[in-house]
This record gives sequence, C-alpha cells and structure tokens, in this order.
Amino acid sequence: MTTEILDTADPLDDRPATRPPSGSVDAPAPAPARADKLAPGHFRAIALLMASAFTVILNETTMSVALPPIMDELGVTPTVGQWLTTAFLLTMAVVIPATGFLINRLGTRGAYLLAMSLFTAGTALAMIAPGFGVLVTGRVVQATGTAIMMPLLMTTIMTIVPPHMRGRVMGNVGLVIAAAPALGPTLSGAILEPLGWRGVFGVVLPISVLALVAGVLWIRDVNEKEHHTLDPLSLLLTLVAFGGLVWGLSGLGEGAHASSGTLNPWIPLGTGLVFLGLFVWRQIVRQRTDSALLDLRTFLEPNFRVAIGIMAVAMLAMLGTLIVLPLVLQEAMGLTPLQSGLIVLPGALAMGLLGPVVGRWYDRVGPRPILVPGTVLVTLGIGMLAFLHPGISPFYVLAAHILLSLGLAAVFTPLFSAALGVLKPHQYSHGSATINTVQQVAGAAGIALFIAIMTLRSDTLTAAGESAADALTSGASLAFGIGAGVMALTIALAALIKRPETDGEFHGGH
Repeated sequence: MTTEILDTADPLDDRPATRPPSGSVDAPAPAPARADKLAPGHFRAIALLMASAFTVILNETTMSVALPPIMDELGVTPTVGQWLTTAFLLTMAVVIPATGFLINRLGTRGAYLLAMSLFTAGTALAMIAPGFGVLVTGRVVQATGTAIMMPLLMTTIMTIVPPHMRGRVMGNVGLVIAAAPALGPTLSGAILEPLGWRGVFGVVLPISVLALVAGVLWIRDVNEKEHHTLDPLSLLLTLVAFGGLVWGLSGLGEGAHASSGTLNPWIPLGTGLVFLGLFVWRQIVRQRTDSALLDLRTFLEPNFRVAIGIMAVAMLAMLGTLIVLPLVLQEAMGLTPLQSGLIVLPGALAMGLLGPVVGRWYDRVGPRPILVPGTVLVTLGIGMLAFLHPGISPFYVLAAHILLSLGLAAVFTPLFSAALGVLKPHQYSHGSATINTVQQVAGAAGIALFIAIMTLRSDTLTAAGESAADALTSGASLAFGIGAGVMALTIALAALIKRPETDGEFHGGH
C-alpha cells in the first residue's frame, strides 16, 4: 500500500553539512538535500498503522450484508438488529473526541496497543456471542478500538513525515478511507455463505491478533507524552453531546419508517446540541491550563476552519449518496444487491487508488489547484444523480458515481494535509480527533438529510397517485439536487485554502 512513497533511507540525517574546500571561502555551503524517504522504523510503523486502520474500517461496513442472517439466527427484529450499526456509530462518536487526550497521554505505542487490544477483544467476543446483547457489546468494544486508530494514524504521519512528503503519505489514508468501506460488504458476502455470520468475525480475528503482535514488536513512541489528568466532566459532556447528535440524526434519517414506540429523534438531537455548547465551554476553560480533552484552539487557524467546513459538507454528500443510491437502484430500478454493489464499487476503488496520486500532486502544487476542480467534480457528480428516473441506464449512474468519487479523491487528501499542516506539533492529535469527529457527525447528518428528503418527497407523490418507483426516484433526485447545491458552496471555500508553511518546524518525532 505504501511502498511507493516510503523507503529505507533515513531523512533525519543530522551529520554536519560538507564544508567548501580550502580557498573557496566565498562559495556557500551546499544546502542539504530534502530527504524523500523514511527511516526503516518509521516505514514499518506507518505501514502497520495503515494496514491496521484498513482492517478496522473494513469491519465497519461488514454488518450491512450480515444483518439478515444474524436476525434469523438470534431471533431479533430489524429495528433491534439495526443497533449493531447504531451502537457502533454512537461509540465512535463518543470516543473519538477523547482520542487527542489518549494519544498524548499514552503515546503512540500505548495508544496503538490499546486500540488493537480492544478491537481484537471485541472481535473475539462478537464471534462467540451466545445472544444479541453480547454481540452488540462486542461491536461496542470493536468500535472503541476503531475510534482510536484513525486519529492515531494521522497524528503519527504528521509527526514523523517531513512536510514535503505528507501529501504522498496522506494520500494512502484516502485509500484506506475509501477502499475499506467499499470492500466490507463484498468480503462479508463472500464469507457468509460458507462460514455464516460468525465467520465474518472469525476471518478478521487472526488478522487483528497478528497486527497486535506486530505492534508490540515495531511500534515505538514518536511524540512526547503529556501527563494531564482526565476531566470526567468533559468525558460526560462528550458522551451526551456527540452521542445525542448521532442518535438524533440517525433517528431523523429513519423518518416515517420509524416504529411508533421509537423515541422522537428531536429529543436526543436537541439534548446533544445543548451539551455540545457545554462541551465547547468546558474545553475553552480547560485550555487555559492546557488540560482540555479536545483542544479547540485548532480552530484559530483559518486553514483548519475552512478545511473542516469543506470536509463536513463532502462527508455529508458522500455518506448520503452511498446510502440513498443503492436503495434507488434496488427498489426503483429493479437491480439486485450484487448489481447495485458492482455499480458503486468502481467509483469507490477509483477514489482509493487515486489517493496516492493526488498526494503527489499536493506535494508539487499545493491544495488549491486540486481542491477547486475536486469540489467542482463532486458537485457535478451529485448533480447528475439529480436526474434519476426508473428507466435510466445503469451506465449513467455508474458514470455519475465515478465522477463523484474522483472528485472526493481530489478533496479529502488535500484537506487532511492542509488542515493538519498549519497546526503546532502538540496539536496534531487534537486536530486529528476533531477531523474524525466531524466526519462521524457530518456522515450521520448526510444520511439523515438525504433519507428524510427522499422519504418526505416520495410519500407525498405516492399519496398523489404516483407509482412507487417514480415516487422514490423523484424523492432521491430532490435529495441529490439539494446535496449538489450545498456542495457547490464549497467551490468558493476551496479557493481560500492555502499551502501550510511548516518545513522549518519539523523535528521528525523521536
């Protein structure tokens, strides 16, 4: 995954520069060449972190295909069964804001071993679960480890990779984020028939054990540890704030299809917003003593603020599209799950494979020349989907999704690098945690927005006498049209992103 950009020479060569020969006092000493390779230990650490992140993120999407056999064997309803996904997302939303504190307190090695130990334990528990409650518990433990992994990966890259190489390395993160979720359902489907739903966890378990053992051998601390105490009040506010937001947004997405006994989603959403305000206040107070759970001073950097805004809209558009599009393909256009999966798979793989290429472009030209065309492509791709109807060619949908995916590939890598590149080294972990928190909440908001718009529009048209297929595609088209309009606003914002000037501040970890 990373061998093209990571090699075995040490860029942190601190030997004195060669002096000019005697008699050449007027000739300036040659400037040290910029290193384009990583030290062997750093190469192994990043490669292992990327492989581990790929594994844990792959696990996020495996339940979408495995849910029906789980419900049949354990005797639960679809509403109850959805808690396998909901509990996972809720746990991610609650834990990620605390990862900045955890990484700084435990160090790279401690945070990695904690993440993979939790993920491994959760996978084993889910595999042997005798009932649904234990299975959900296993997923929660898995999610806790998963929540730590992505911020840890980003923080480590920012700490040990020189600024002029970060685009290339961060481009591989795009591959992890895009390809792993796309391959999750495919892998799950291939395993289910011969091994059953427990086999989905059984295949992942030895991989996670191997990663844990490799971490014991290879991962070393690359950042200075901090010794601030954990603030219990901040942790409680995080639980209610981000848990309430994701729960409420997920409930809004269910819309009219929610059961009568379901909690009104506006209650957890409103509670989450109130507690989010309290959480922000608490962090501002704790920042005065550098003991915040999540350091919000990262938002003082204009690059970081604008990048977070674009990233939130892009995640909203991506997750909303990934959820709505398969529904339309199967329920309105009559395609099988396999056919609909094949339509969205090329775009997802293209987005992942283009990540390293975009990273190299970023290192050469900076973020703006890539971000502006990228946001245009995303807007056009979603805009094309606004013209869906039941008789439209699947190849039109394929082309639109590929265009959308190529645009997203040109958006995420520059945003990650430009947002984190303006921060001070001790802020990397907090910036990474903020980015991943925004991704979780924005993704939930995207799903809720797209599903709610589609449901309201299709229900109105069905009541007016439209066929179910026409009503559903009309509702989805409206959702895609609104999504394209919102995404168009980011084109102007993309022009505001500047290239970080941090080459002189790099120390290379330790």
